[in-house]
Amino acid sequence: MTAAEQAHAFPLATWSQARRDIVRQLRGVPGAWWQALLAAVLLGTGAWCTVSVPRLMGRIVDIATSGTDGDLWRTAGLMVAAAVGAGVTDGAGYFLLARLSERLIANLREEMVGTALGLPMHRVEDAGTGDVVSLSTDDVAQTSSAVMEVLPVLSGAVFVIAATGIGLVTVDWRFLAVILLVSPVYWFAARSYLRRAPELFAAERASMGLRARRVLEAIHGRATVRAFRTEHDMHRRIGAASWSVVTNAVGANRVMVRLLNRMLIAEFVMITATLVLGFLLVDHGVLGVGAVTGAALMIIRVRGPLQQVMRVLDAAQSGYASLARIIGVTVDPPRPVPDAGAPEPRGEVVLDGVGFRYGADSPDTWAVTDVSFRIAPGATVALVGASGAGKTTVATLLAGLREPTEGTVTVDGVPVTTLSDAERATRLALVSQEVHVFSGTLRDDLTLAAPDAGDGQLREALAAVGADGWLATLPDGLDTEVGSRGVVPDPVVAQQLALARVLLRDPKVVVLDEATAEAGSAGARALEDAARRLTVGRTALTVAHRLDQARQADEILVMADGRIVERGTHDDLVASGGRYAELWAVWSQGR
Repeated sequence: MTAAEQAHAFPLATWSQARRDIVRQLRGVPGAWWQALLAAVLLGTGAWCTVSVPRLMGRIVDIATSGTDGDLWRTAGLMVAAAVGAGVTDGAGYFLLARLSERLIANLREEMVGTALGLPMHRVEDAGTGDVVSLSTDDVAQTSSAVMEVLPVLSGAVFVIAATGIGLVTVDWRFLAVILLVSPVYWFAARSYLRRAPELFAAERASMGLRARRVLEAIHGRATVRAFRTEHDMHRRIGAASWSVVTNAVGANRVMVRLLNRMLIAEFVMITATLVLGFLLVDHGVLGVGAVTGAALMIIRVRGPLQQVMRVLDAAQSGYASLARIIGVTVDPPRPVPDAGAPEPRGEVVLDGVGFRYGADSPDTWAVTDVSFRIAPGATVALVGASGAGKTTVATLLAGLREPTEGTVTVDGVPVTTLSDAERATRLALVSQEVHVFSGTLRDDLTLAAPDAGDGQLREALAAVGADGWLATLPDGLDTEVGSRGVVPDPVVAQQLALARVLLRDPKVVVLDEATAEAGSAGARALEDAARRLTVGRTALTVAHRLDQARQADEILVMADGRIVERGTHDDLVASGGRYAELWAVWSQGR
């Protein structure tokens, strides 16, 4: 991942931020603390039962070596009961932890997606929709997998190690020294691993997000890729992103292999020390064979939890890296904008000395510079110019999706970026070339814009944009399932539905960013007529894809290199013989 891509990616949450967020999520789950406490009690009980098994086994050894039956059957029964109790209590504790953790993960995912939807559009575009998809799928799955794999191991290991320590002290405190002897080996191995692993796993998760973005770009832009014969370049970019995932994964696994090698050394030292100490204690008559056997079995058994803890460190690091990415989206959520006290909507638009540049990494590259114009209520202004002239940037600035670097953009005398959501909804609507039909019934799709609209209003809106003929072909009318799980409308109808939603919302200002670009296909006249009906009685800024649309505007602004270079009516601009006249001549000849 390049430095620029890293700068635009969503931030990673720090450990303190992640901890505070988890605590906050726990407080939001009813009974979470009681569930966690009960799980701890159950796991603690299970750990004590687990440690009791080797102790009872050592007692059986003493009974067997003494040559008397003694309490053999009672001890054997207690050992079976301890084993069963360990299984039952551990299972119940793990179940409670799993249910609680999955609830937390579900809440985190919902909050992350909700936060991403509320972010400014340019923030999501800079990070990439692929990164958002990767966050809500790959990272959530990785976090969930890590929780299910790591949390039971860590919690169980803590209780088993603590119970083993207590059990060894009751046999002979010198056995506890064996664990203390190898603890520094485990400590330094884990410390060395944790010093390098977080960065490697974070890089792996970030590279997976980049790979997802590359794949989505190729899928969504496949028509363009084929048209320009850039398949090889696209494959190369996806291959480079995939290779980055492989490289980061191999680096993380290499560190893990080193950790495992150090674990083998620690285990060899621990078992050898246990055997030597046990032999000496028996030889000097300090302990019996049964007691030493029980202590040795406890130490061998604690080796398992220690080994499991070290082995799941990679899953823990990968899960934490994913968790940090998820929480990183919600660290600085968009803050609700209070009402600006805007007057009744009239539809007056003013841009005064507006300039905008993308990012601080290229301060000398301005997308638009010194853009000033006014649109009177009910008037229509068209923006024309070559691709890259800055037309779409001006449209997004007016829609409030971006904040100007300099200058002001006002609607009804109020800066558009200070309008609350409610105030903006009554004034502004943006329709771009890329529209979406939401899954659900056609009624559900349309009432997103006007929840209280009746069927009659929905039909009138569809008729106004020329989609009534398409409606008549649907088997269940407004109850027909549309979108990815139902009837998929063609691009022209999809654009008509987007225009119908704007009609239902009934804003005072509409921004059409090449919203009729599909007019080159079948249904061209229908889209143009729909856009014309939409602008009647409303203030409109139209990024004109076809100069026929610009011709009907009250004023035309010609843009080049981020500036307005000409302005006037169609007839005046054609008569002046400037840039617009040249565009019109080429357009007329092309028709």
